[in-house]
Amino acid sequence: MAVPGPTARASARPRLDLQLVQKFIRIQKVFFPSWSSQNVLMFMTLLCVALLEQLVIYQVGLIPSQYYGVLGNKDLDGFKALTFLAVALIVLNSTLKSFDQFTCNLLYVSWRKDLTEHLHQLYFRARVYYTLNVLRDDIDNPDQRISQDVERFCRQLSSVTSKLIISPFTLAYYTYQCFQSTGWLGPVSIFGYFILGTMVNKTLMGPIVTKLVQQEKLEGDFRFKHMQIRVNAEPAAFYRAGLVEHMRTDRRLQRLLQTQRELMSRELWLYIGINTFDYLGSILSYVVIAIPIFRGVYGDLSPTELSTLVSKNAFVCIYLISCFTQLIDLSTTLSDVAGYTHRIGELQEALLDMSRKSHDCETLGESEWDLDKAPGWPTTEPSDTAFLLDRVSILAPSSDKPLIKDLSLKICEGQSLLITGNTGTGKTSLLRVLGGLWESMKGSVQMLADFGPHGVLFLPQKPFFTDGTLREQVIYPLKEIYPDSGSADDERIVRFLELAGLSSLVARTGGLDQQVDWNWYDVLSPGEMQRLSFARLFYLQPKYAVLDEATSALTEEAESELYRIGQQLGMTFISVGHRPSLEKFHSWVLRLHGGGSWELTRIKMG
Repeated sequence: MAVPGPTARASARPRLDLQLVQKFIRIQKVFFPSWSSQNVLMFMTLLCVALLEQLVIYQVGLIPSQYYGVLGNKDLDGFKALTFLAVALIVLNSTLKSFDQFTCNLLYVSWRKDLTEHLHQLYFRARVYYTLNVLRDDIDNPDQRISQDVERFCRQLSSVTSKLIISPFTLAYYTYQCFQSTGWLGPVSIFGYFILGTMVNKTLMGPIVTKLVQQEKLEGDFRFKHMQIRVNAEPAAFYRAGLVEHMRTDRRLQRLLQTQRELMSRELWLYIGINTFDYLGSILSYVVIAIPIFRGVYGDLSPTELSTLVSKNAFVCIYLISCFTQLIDLSTTLSDVAGYTHRIGELQEALLDMSRKSHDCETLGESEWDLDKAPGWPTTEPSDTAFLLDRVSILAPSSDKPLIKDLSLKICEGQSLLITGNTGTGKTSLLRVLGGLWESMKGSVQMLADFGPHGVLFLPQKPFFTDGTLREQVIYPLKEIYPDSGSADDERIVRFLELAGLSSLVARTGGLDQQVDWNWYDVLSPGEMQRLSFARLFYLQPKYAVLDEATSALTEEAESELYRIGQQLGMTFISVGHRPSLEKFHSWVLRLHGGGSWELTRIKMG
C-alpha cells in the first residue's frame, strides 16, 4: 500500500555536511525553546559546575610541582599543609564530578521527554501516523526512531555535553598558560597536531555515520519481524509456520549482523586513529617542554627549581593536549550522535511537512471531538447531509488503475447506503476517501457532519482496541466519560454490552475499571471483537455509522440484531457488506463493478 516518498529524501545519503548541522540545530530548538526554559537553566548549571570543576582540577594539577618544592626543601610543615589541601581539593573535585554527571543525567531525561513529546505531537496530529506508516515508504520504522533512536541520541549527547561546553574555556585558558610557559612554539605545535587529528577523524567518521544509519534501519526491521509474529501468533500457528518464520527471521538477523560487522570494521580504523593520537600527544608535550630546556632558557635554575618548573609546565602542556585528545576521543560517540541526528532529523522534517499539509486541509482534528458544530464547516447544505461527493474518481496508491470513476453521491440522514462489489473493486477505498485517509484523484468530497458522537463514526474492517480497562474500550476514543458520569454511565455501558451480546465480559474482566494485563486481541474471538465494536458504537451513538464489513465474523441473526438496535438508536448506516440480508437496513445500494464503473439503485422494500 505504501508509495515511494520524495525522490530526494529516499536517495539521501547521510553525510557529515551542512544539512546534518541544520537537522541538529532544529533538534536543539526543541531542547531549548526559550532562554527561560528548564533545560537552559540545567545547561547553565552544568556549565557553572564544569567551570568550577576545571578550576579545582587546575589546582590539583599544580600540587605535584609543589610537592617537588617542599620535599626538596625538606619542609615538614609545608608538606602537611599541602597534603591537607590536596585531600580537600580531591574531595571537592569528586563531589563536583558527581554533580556534573547527575546534571547530565537530568538533561538526558528532560531532553528525551521534550523530543519524544514533540515528535508525538506531530506524529499523532490529524492522520499523520497513518500516512507515514501506510502511504509512504521513505521513512523506515518511525516507531523505532521515536522510541529507540531518540533515547540513544539523548543518552549519547548528554554523555558528552559537559566536555563539549567546557572545551572552549579550557582550551583558551590552557593555551594562554602554555604560551606563558613555552612561548609560541607550544600552542602552535599542539593546535597543528589537533587540526591534523580532526581532519583524519572526519575522514574516518563519514563511512561510520552511513553504516550506523543502515544498522538502525535493519535493527528496526528485525524488531518488526518479531512484533509481526507476536501479533499474528495464532494464524501463524494454524499455518504451522514456525519453520518458515524461523528462516525468515534468521535471514533478517544475518543481514543485521553483517552490517554490524561492517560497522565494527570501519570503527576499527577510527579507534586506531584515536589511540595513536592519544599516545603521540603525551610525547609531544615533553618535546614542547624539552626545547626551551636544551636551549638553555632555564640554565640558571637549581635542579629542585627546574623539577618544579618542568612539573608545572608539563601539567599545562599535557592538559592542553588532553583537552584536544578528549575531543578526538569523542569521535566515536559523535559519529553515533550524527547517525541518530540524521534519522531523527529526517523523521522530524517529514512530520513537519505532513503536519503543515494536514493543518491546511483540516478544520477539526481527531482529538477535538465536540458536540457543537465546529466553525468553518460548510453550511450551504442542509444539516441532515453527512457526505457530498461530486464526480469523484479514486485511484489506489502506487497504481494508475482507477477503482471508481466520476461518482456523485449525497448521503443524508435516514437514507442508509449499502456498498457492495467483488474484492478489489474499491469498497474500502471509498470509505478511506470518505474518512479523509486517502485523497481522491479528482472531484470533491465534503464531510458535512462532525466527526464523533452525534456525528460520524467509522468502524474499520479490523477492530481496534487500545490498552486499558473494559470501560476504556467502550468509550474509546473519548478521553472522559460522556455524557453522564458515575453509576448512570456504568448502567449505560453494561446495557450496551448486553445489547451487543457481551453480558459475560464484565465478569471476565473483573469489572468495568479493572486493569487487565492481557492483549484484547488474544482473549476475544473475532466475533466478540466485532460485538465489542458495536457496543462502542451504541455508547457513542453517532448520527451516521460507517461500517466496513463490521459483522463479517457474526451470523446473519446476530448481524440483524445489531443493525436493528442501531436503527432504534437513530443511526444512518453507510455499510460495506456482501450479504443480501443487509439490504433491509438500507435505502440505497451502490454496486461497484471494477474498472471504475458503478451503479446506484434504490432498494425496494418488500
